Amino acid sequence: MNTRKGNINSVAIVGGTHGNEFSGIYLLRKWQQLPDAISRSSFSVETVFANPKAFDENKRYLDCDLNRQFGFEDLNNTELANYEQSRAKAINYQLGPKGDAKTDFIIDLHNTTSNMGPSLILLQSDTFNRKMAAYVKSKMPDAVVVLEDQVSVEEHYFLSSISAQGVIVEVGPQPQSVIRQDVLDWMEEMTGHILDYIDLHNMDKLPELPKSFEAFKYSETLKLPEDEQGERIGMVHRNVQDADFKPLHPGDPIFTLFDGSTICWEGDYEAYPHFINEAAYYDNNLAMSLAKKVTVEV
Repeated sequence: MNTRKGNINSVAIVGGTHGNEFSGIYLLRKWQQLPDAISRSSFSVETVFANPKAFDENKRYLDCDLNRQFGFEDLNNTELANYEQSRAKAINYQLGPKGDAKTDFIIDLHNTTSNMGPSLILLQSDTFNRKMAAYVKSKMPDAVVVLEDQVSVEEHYFLSSISAQGVIVEVGPQPQSVIRQDVLDWMEEMTGHILDYIDLHNMDKLPELPKSFEAFKYSETLKLPEDEQGERIGMVHRNVQDADFKPLHPGDPIFTLFDGSTICWEGDYEAYPHFINEAAYYDNNLAMSLAKKVTVEV
C-alpha cells in the first residue's frame, strides 16, 4: 500500500482459487465483459482466474490446495513445483511479490458448502479493515464478519495475503460445481461494497460509520470423530448442521456416532460454529471451525 498517502492504488479480484467454486469464476467472466461494474475512479482493478486447470477438470485442486501455498518459505522453495505450487509462484509474481507487492489489495472470492451466508473474512483487524467491515455491514446488514487475525498477514498462507491488504469473500451454502443465484448475488453485492469502500477511503469521503459491529473471531477447528485407525465413526449432530454462527454451549450435542450414541461439546465457552460440514474439508476429517462472538470498535 502507498503508506505516504494511505491510498489503495491497485486492486485484484481473484476467482477460481478452488476450481469447483463457481460463483467467483462466473462473476469474473461477467466483469470481463462488463468492466464498468467493478471499475472505480481512484484505483485500477484487474481480475485473476487462479486455478483454471482445476476448473477444467471440475475439481477443487489437482495436486494440493492452492489457497494454502502462499507462505513465504513455500513461495521461495523452488523444489515445490506441482501444479498448484507453480500457480502460487506465478500469481505471486503477477500480484506480489509477497512482502513488497505491486498490488495493494486482493479480494479472493470463495464458495462454501456450509450455511455461512455472505461472510467477509478479515486477515487483520487494523483501522482500515474495521472501517471496511463496518461499511459493508451498514450496506449489507446480513453480512457476517469473521476475524482470522490470529497471526500477522505475512504469516498467513492464503492467496489474499500476498498484498499488504486483502480479504476473503466466503459465500454459501452452495454445492461444489453448482451456481446458485442467491449466493452469486450476495458475492457480487459484497464485492461491490468493498470496492466502493476503497474508493471512498481514497477520496476521504467515507460516510459516518457505526461505532461498533458484531464479528466472530476464529478460535479452533474440530475434527469428526475417528477411531484409532483414523477412520470416521460419526457425523455432525443434526442440531448443529446448517446452524452456522448459532451459539453452541458446553454440554450441547455436537456429533452423532454411527452406533447412535451422541458426543457433546466439552468446551468451556460459548462457541459459534462455521464451515460446518464443509465438503472440501472431508479430506482431513474436519467437522467445523469454532469462533467467539466479539464486538469490534470502529
